Amino acid sequence: MSEERFLFLSRNAAAPVVSRPPADKVVGGDPVFTTWNAEERGSLYCGMWQCTPGKWRIHYDEWEYCRIVEGLSVITEDGGAARIVRAGDSFVIRPGFKGTWEVLETTLKDYVVSV
Repeated sequence: MSEERFLFLSRNAAAPVVSRPPADKVVGGDPVFTTWNAEERGSLYCGMWQCTPGKWRIHYDEWEYCRIVEGLSVITEDGGAARIVRAGDSFVIRPGFKGTWEVLETTLKDYVVSV
């Protein structure tokens, strides 16, 4: 059977994987991640990610494109301004970004990651 050349990103595109940030990175709440990693091509990944309310420290070694599908979050770079992201917002987080991600309303995003 040949590989399909078109893939819709949805929560049905892959089996969900449930996880949490490491306890030493959690700043508040009890954030729970659910990830549907729909595609992996060497160092490129894409899929959907959802998180329940909470706040944790982040440090990106990878490049990531995100589009918020649902919810409301605040991403704050260390020493920088807080950025509110909500449904319809698209952005890139570059390697070296350090700060916090706070989910105020359960957030669902599409992502493409290059490591």
